[in-house]
Amino acid sequence: MSAPAKDSSLRIVALLCAAEVLSMTGFSTYPALLAPLREAWGMSGAEAGFIGGVFFAGYMAAVPLLSTLTDRIDARHVYFLSTLLSIAGTLGFGLFAQGVASGALFQALAGAGLAGTYMPGLKALTDRVTGPLQSRFIAFYTSTFGIGASVSLLLAGVLEPALDWQWAFMLCGAGPLAAGLLVLRALAPVAPAASMTPQRHDPAPAPLLDPRPVLSNRAVLGYVLGYAAHCWELFGLRSWLVAFIAFAYALSPHADTLWGPAAVAAAINLLGIPASILGNEIAARVGRRRYIVTVMAASAILAWAAGFSATVSWGLTLALLSLHFIAVMADSAALTAGLVAAAPPGKRGAAMAVYSFLGFGGGFLGPLVFGLVLDGMGGKDSAAAWGFAFGSLGLACACGPLAVWMTARRTRP
Repeated sequence: MSAPAKDSSLRIVALLCAAEVLSMTGFSTYPALLAPLREAWGMSGAEAGFIGGVFFAGYMAAVPLLSTLTDRIDARHVYFLSTLLSIAGTLGFGLFAQGVASGALFQALAGAGLAGTYMPGLKALTDRVTGPLQSRFIAFYTSTFGIGASVSLLLAGVLEPALDWQWAFMLCGAGPLAAGLLVLRALAPVAPAASMTPQRHDPAPAPLLDPRPVLSNRAVLGYVLGYAAHCWELFGLRSWLVAFIAFAYALSPHADTLWGPAAVAAAINLLGIPASILGNEIAARVGRRRYIVTVMAASAILAWAAGFSATVSWGLTLALLSLHFIAVMADSAALTAGLVAAAPPGKRGAAMAVYSFLGFGGGFLGPLVFGLVLDGMGGKDSAAAWGFAFGSLGLACACGPLAVWMTARRTRP
């Protein structure tokens, strides 16, 4: 299917990437403000990790329906309506959250909003942009997630000291509205691939909320399981990164603290953009599965190294955190591009739904297990506890290469 004549491929990609950044202004607000919120509400590590993780539980609850719907209706309509959920979650947190229960509720709403913008945004792209450059454009889109996360961290890090945490949440809720209007008004309507007159060789759309047609495809299954391990590590790291940097700062009184923890975390997040784009290019040349297995194994090792580095020096900690984040993100676009290539056009929305559901299931567990390990091994003031908490991310990541390798035995590399 070709894109409308008036919409060039580059314009579509640029528009959707800009909307992605705007839709995510509230994405990192809680991780950026975890330390002051933990003190204000007297939360344990497990409680703090639960609120961080329940964002992804909200995503999981909504993504099977919202993403699969894009096989039937134009993804831009799903996108716009979902930004309203993002606004409700982020704005509501600032206005009404008073503790673990209410904070978790609004985080879950915000996560449901992301479920209707991230993968549906990718579906809007693949419905409009086809051909040999599609894989590269997918990498641009998925890498922009890192820009959105960094912008959100910076906004929260600037707004909270100037105002307070409530205003930081409320103001960060404005971005999704702008994103929804941009996609709805500036993107030309296109019928999704599965709703067009099918050719004899094209599969029918997957049934709503039925993952079996997707999971029966071993090539797709490998990317889905790899993505689950990837998200466990990535979102566990993102949820606790600012707090860990603050801890490392406290252990290094001579460290250059011109940048606050949120700003340093934002800069580290930006390293993921070239890592993801270049990783996809390398994977396309050497073989996706071989590349993914190698990179995820390296990332698992770096998680342990970064976690136990805080007592050595701030410079070493910064270097290892940067290398770890690069390794985490280096397989991101390769996984997503591999999924899109492996899934039949009429089932891509359903494949993206299963991919996101299991992936963000890992995203829910990562921050929670991190907090549980942190509490169990000595608490937030123990360097060893932080090391083992990071190690939990490495262990989860190590499951990814195994899953990708096992499903690859009967599929082409």
